[in-house]
Amino acid sequence: MLSILKQIILSDIRVCREQLRQNNQTLVFTNGCFDLLHAGHVYALEAAKKEGDVLWVGVNSDASVRALKGNTRPIYPQEARLYLLNALQCVDGLILFDGTNCARELELIQPDVYVKSGHYSLETLNPNERRILEACNARICFIPPLSNWSTTKTLERILELFEKEP
Repeated sequence: MLSILKQIILSDIRVCREQLRQNNQTLVFTNGCFDLLHAGHVYALEAAKKEGDVLWVGVNSDASVRALKGNTRPIYPQEARLYLLNALQCVDGLILFDGTNCARELELIQPDVYVKSGHYSLETLNPNERRILEACNARICFIPPLSNWSTTKTLERILELFEKEP
């Protein structure tokens, strides 16, 4: 079993969040599948960390990734994805979630800052997530994506290479 030291279970979120408030620390939250960790992910996570003191990352479970991306995904199982994110210095906490959105988790966390990729906008955010974020006065921040880096593009490139093999 892989050691994932930064994982926060749902039942502990409120206690952990209250400790951050007592310490006057700004909590930043972001989320994603992180199916095939690449430079674009690391860039976005490092940029998210700069928005506050503590960065928690929501990670879609395997079932959630399948619901969002189809039956051929995820590439890496959730334990491997959590392990890789756990190794990043900029990540302070990891929360595994099962939904296709993280409204439930946002309601518990009530972050000070919510960060999403620049592929999103206020208009394209999940309406339930946006409502919760606005209710807790979270600042919503969009990080411009690192061009030419995405899991889909990486998979396409890998397939191209295999198709060229004799």
